[in-house]
Amino acid sequence: MHLKTIATACLITALSAGSLPAMAQDKAASESYSYSTHLDIDKVISLTEDSSQTCGLVNAQITYLDSMGEQKALTYLKHAASCNNEGS
Repeated sequence: MHLKTIATACLITALSAGSLPAMAQDKAASESYSYSTHLDIDKVISLTEDSSQTCGLVNAQITYLDSMGEQKALTYLKHAASCNNEGS
């Protein structure tokens, strides 16, 4: 019985920890970048990208504060960080 309680607590903790990044991303609804997007970036908060073991395009996101102090997020495509390691 005690083991079942511990396992349940661990599962709840793991699930709630996984939802924290999703809640943070909801705070700043992400806009998709296009060449006509006006960029008003005063301070970068974070840069993230989808993980990839191979060189290629991946989805990335920048979370930032604009000149009015509002937090915003922008998604875009970029070469994976693993592309920087090829050829070395």
